[in-house]
Amino acid sequence: MTVKYEPVIGLEVHVELSTATKVWCNCKNEFGAAPNTNCCPVCMALPGALPVLNARALEYTVKTGLALNCEIPHYAKFDRKNYFYPDNPSNYQISQLDLPLCVGGHVEITLADGTTKQIRIQRIQLETDAGKLLHAGDDVAEADSSLVDFNRAGVPLIEIVSEPDLRSAEEALAYLNKVRSIIKYCGVSDVKMEEGSMRCDVNISLRPVGTERYGTRAELKNVNSFSAAARGIEYEIKRQTAILEDGGEVEQETRSWRDAKGISVTLRSKEEAMDYRYFPEPDLPPVVLTAEEIDRVRASLPELPDSIMHRMMNEYGLSAYDASVIVAEKEFAEWFDRAVLLAGKANAKAVANWQTNELNRVMNARGLGPDQIPLSPEQVAGMLKLIEAGTISGKIAKTVFEKMIETGKDAATIVKEEGLTQVADEGELLKIALEIVAANPKVVEDWKSGKAGAAQWFVGQMMKATRGRANPQLATKLVTEALEQHAGQG
Repeated sequence: MTVKYEPVIGLEVHVELSTATKVWCNCKNEFGAAPNTNCCPVCMALPGALPVLNARALEYTVKTGLALNCEIPHYAKFDRKNYFYPDNPSNYQISQLDLPLCVGGHVEITLADGTTKQIRIQRIQLETDAGKLLHAGDDVAEADSSLVDFNRAGVPLIEIVSEPDLRSAEEALAYLNKVRSIIKYCGVSDVKMEEGSMRCDVNISLRPVGTERYGTRAELKNVNSFSAAARGIEYEIKRQTAILEDGGEVEQETRSWRDAKGISVTLRSKEEAMDYRYFPEPDLPPVVLTAEEIDRVRASLPELPDSIMHRMMNEYGLSAYDASVIVAEKEFAEWFDRAVLLAGKANAKAVANWQTNELNRVMNARGLGPDQIPLSPEQVAGMLKLIEAGTISGKIAKTVFEKMIETGKDAATIVKEEGLTQVADEGELLKIALEIVAANPKVVEDWKSGKAGAAQWFVGQMMKATRGRANPQLATKLVTEALEQHAGQG
């Protein structure tokens, strides 16, 4: 009997915090500076240099934890994680082992079919980012040589560790997008994967469907985008399935994802916690947080995506999926709220439809980011008011929509300049309908014989004759009148 396997996936999401300075020193925390210009004795771990905790980094970590529904212990500490690597001048990373700043959170994800699932978060810890290796090759496994830029060494980094609750690439992608969205709303990071301020490692194993025991996992590194994470997961599921079905055993190891080739390769055998020889950081005191300090950070939280999503569903009747698409980016949610305010609550669903379908289509085709929305809420609200007044039809509105994006003009100006006003004169439309009916006796006979599509064919001809400007409902009514008149004359 063939065994069916279930993937078990956990993600470690690493997020650089947008503080002005690094976590242990006063060096600038900025992307794109000339290599090795934002460094000091603390960054480079020179003898006698001592770290001092950045208070804003601490605040941002707690803020993220609260936004992700974590508990914030009143006592936390830092630990040294010892390892040797060229981008790590101290040969250890200041991290948190057993007493992190945030524990036991969760997020709710919404899938494409509208179903929701809660994904647990095990912990969030504050730690030090390493420097950046620039490899002369696809990755470290194939590089002939590497250069090191220590500007990133000492940048405050939080690691968000999920429980192994994810079961597919789709769920992993939804989780990553949700976490990114929440962090962006909080304003603690710009979460730009292309700049390395958000990265993730994927832990994935397989187990027979219906069993509880976890299989041997592989960790996937060098995942540089959400889509790459999804591709990497799909590849690992196939790779591990093939091994198990062939009677082999999956090895616990760290693998490097090569997105251009669509494969993962062995990087090193997977280390356990004991291999890092953790011990308490001797140069930093424990962190003690009072209830008042935690409440102060809690009070600074903005309205978060889940709250906005439920508001949109309750107030405007949006579907869970449409609402989740809109709140995925803070800029999208603000755009929607502004457009509804201008167009009126009754047009909220119409705003959502235009935004999630037409506007997103244009933005995806042009590769535009959420801060590059090519249409203003004022333009869309103006177009919807013209539809509501019967000035233009829904079909004409698509033409107006495209022209607003191309020209930047408002809907009323485009309708006037292009002569796109909807034709609603019954006499004029009836005359057109009669002419079309008279010119197509064969289709008239089809209508008489009861063929359902015949009348609709005449409506289509009317829309064509008026360049889409005829009122569709009125055109349908008048086509029926014209057919009946013609039949009476016959």
